[in-house]
Amino acid sequence: MADKIKTPRTKELEFGGSLGAVALIFLLPGTVLYLLLTCNTDDASVLRLPGPLPSLESLWNPFALVVLLGWVSLQALLYMLPMGKIAEGITLRDNTRLKYKINAFQASLVTAIVTGVAVVLRLPFSYVYDHFLQFAVASALLSLALSFFLYIKSLTAQESALAPGGNSGNALYDFFIGHELNPRIGSFDLKYFCELRPGLIGWCLINLCFLMKEIELRGSPSLSMILVCGFQALYVMDALWHEEAILTTMDIAHDGFGFMLAFGDLCWVPFTYSLQAYFLVSHAQELSTLAAVVIILINGLETIPTATGKRLLVSGWWGLVRHPNYLGDLIMALAWSLPCGVSHILPYFYVIYFTGLLVHREARDEHQCLKKYGLAWQEYCRRVPYRIFPYIY
Repeated sequence: MADKIKTPRTKELEFGGSLGAVALIFLLPGTVLYLLLTCNTDDASVLRLPGPLPSLESLWNPFALVVLLGWVSLQALLYMLPMGKIAEGITLRDNTRLKYKINAFQASLVTAIVTGVAVVLRLPFSYVYDHFLQFAVASALLSLALSFFLYIKSLTAQESALAPGGNSGNALYDFFIGHELNPRIGSFDLKYFCELRPGLIGWCLINLCFLMKEIELRGSPSLSMILVCGFQALYVMDALWHEEAILTTMDIAHDGFGFMLAFGDLCWVPFTYSLQAYFLVSHAQELSTLAAVVIILINGLETIPTATGKRLLVSGWWGLVRHPNYLGDLIMALAWSLPCGVSHILPYFYVIYFTGLLVHREARDEHQCLKKYGLAWQEYCRRVPYRIFPYIY
C-alpha cells in the first residue's frame, strides 16, 4: 500500500531555489568560521575581516574528530538504552504513525553524571576552548558526510517516505532541504536523534568547558559567565523535558533531513549558540548585582503561555500578536546576550540571527495555517494584524 502512495513534486522552493541552497551550503560554514575567528581578535569587531585566514593545518585536528565521534556515539548509545517511554508521531501520508523513544532528559542526566566524574578526575575541559575552531571544522565535515549519506539513502526510499518540501527533482535543492522525511536505520530515527541530543546537550557541555577555561584563567567564573551558562542550561533542560512536543514541529512533521538540518543540529547550534560564553572567556565583562537582577527578570519575561487545541485564540497574548511565543523567544535571546555588555555586537549575533529565523519561520507558519484554517485564518489576521512585534510587525 505504501509503495502506491506518491509524494507530489515540490513546487514552492524556499531559500532562492537550487542556487540559494548551494550558496547556503558554503555560506553557513563560512559564517561559523568568521564568527569564531572574529571572537578571537582583540576588538571582536564584525565590521572588519579577522586578519589572515588560518592555515589548513591549524583547522584540522584528528583528535578533535575522534572526540566528536565519541560524543555522538555516547549520545546514540543513551538514545538506544531501554529507559524513558515510547510515543507516536503524527499520522503520515500512508496513515501510519512512527514510534519514538522519549528519553532525552534521562540521557542528559546520565551525561551530567559522566561529566561530573570527569570534573572530579580533572580532565582538561579547557582543551575544547583551546581547539574550538578545530572542533567546529570537524563538526562541519561530519555534518557534510552525514548529508551525503542521507541523500544517497533517500534515493532508495519509498515514495511515501519522501519529504513534501524536499521532492523537487533537483538534486542540489533536495540534498540541502532533505529528500527523505524520516530516515531511519532500523528503529533508529536519524533526524529525531540529531534534533535534540548531540548538538543541544553538546551546547551545554561546551559552555561548561568555557566556564572551566575562565576558572583556569581568572581563578573563578564571572557573574556574566554564570548567567549565560545558567540561562542556556535551563533552556536546554526545558527542551529535553518536553521532548515529546517536537514530534509536532515543522522540523519533524514537514521538513526532510538533509544538509540544512544536519548542519544546523550538529554544527550551527553548538558552535554559534555558545558564542556568548566563548566571547566572555577572552573578553571579560564586569556585571553588577543590580544589572544581573534586571537581566534575570528580562529572561523571565520569555515565559509566555502557548496555545493548545485547534481553536484560534483572539484573547490574551494571541489578541495582540499572532506569534507571541516567538516574541518570548526573542526576549530570552536578548537576556542571553546582555551579560556580555553592550560594547560589542558579536555576542548579539544570536539575537540578530534568531530574529531572521523566526520571521522566516513565521512566514512558513502563516502559509501552513492559511491552508489549514482558510477563511477563519484570514479573519484572525484581520483582527490581529501584528505578527510578532506589537504595533511594529
